[in-house]
Amino acid sequence: MNRQEEFMKGKVSIVTPVFNGEAYLPQMLDSVLAQTYPHVEMILVDDGSTDETFRTAERYRGKFEARGYDYRLIQAPHKNASAAINQGLSYVRGEFLIWPDSDDVLEPESIEKRVMFLQEHPRYHCVRSLPYYFDAETKAPMQRGERQGDLSNEALFWDILEARTYVSCGCYMLRSCYFFQIYQDRRIPEYDVGQNFQMLLPFMYFHKCPTIREELYGVCVRRDSHSRRTLTEAEEEKRYEGFENLIDDIAGICAINDQPSKDRLMRWKLGRRCNLSLKYGRKWRAAKTLWQMHKVEGTKKTKRIEAFLWVFVRHTWLGKVLRQMFWQIRGAGGQGGKK
Repeated sequence: MNRQEEFMKGKVSIVTPVFNGEAYLPQMLDSVLAQTYPHVEMILVDDGSTDETFRTAERYRGKFEARGYDYRLIQAPHKNASAAINQGLSYVRGEFLIWPDSDDVLEPESIEKRVMFLQEHPRYHCVRSLPYYFDAETKAPMQRGERQGDLSNEALFWDILEARTYVSCGCYMLRSCYFFQIYQDRRIPEYDVGQNFQMLLPFMYFHKCPTIREELYGVCVRRDSHSRRTLTEAEEEKRYEGFENLIDDIAGICAINDQPSKDRLMRWKLGRRCNLSLKYGRKWRAAKTLWQMHKVEGTKKTKRIEAFLWVFVRHTWLGKVLRQMFWQIRGAGGQGGKK
């Protein structure tokens, strides 16, 4: 088990994976160099880039040395972001850990304010700030890309999983020793679907996370980014399957064995499957999935039938008639079924 003494007190480790990021990496590295906090180590992992990413990163070595920040640049074969993160985790020496994306930016006081919060509130082992969003090309502000949720809530595992709050990775700061109590081999599960669920969800399952209500992290919105690329139906199904397998892994890491939580995880999976089926007009598959979801929820058979049929008649005049009929059957006076 890791002990706090194994990490350098007060130092912040930044682990960032980057793939073909020569155009946007400088703005992130410049934002790190502009931090008001003095004790930082930058661990940048080049995930097999085929552009000028490595040379761009190498040109920053002198700037980091002049700033008094440690700078480690790692080259790895191309695989995915989670594998790249793993290349960097073994080098983490700081008391605190953050992992911003390679095209995002940290406000100058982003690190300092989060460190100060954790130093002043030792009962907490993580903290987050608010994100803001900006256009990659114009730098103009953009609307929130994720829900903020209830900012007074500190138990964030289900809120993050069920998309009721934001995942923006660079907003979160963790105490390293508690992170490596979860991942004692300094490796997160490697999946093509990303790295943030692995980094965040087990930690949020075991620890509370308060929110500093300041926008200290900027999320760069790129229309050509991998996450925004239009996927085929087969690619989306593979991606959804990857997330389901990842969540099974995370449930094992957290030792989630109680039936209510297992049911909730299954509802999460079924809900996503239903939405994907509806997106591609697979109504029969969506209806069967919806039936399973309501069965897991333990809803009455009448409501399950309603949900099943609604998939086929939604957005039609028949749907409106059937909806009214089911409201009457359920004794809701024509109101209880509205959403």
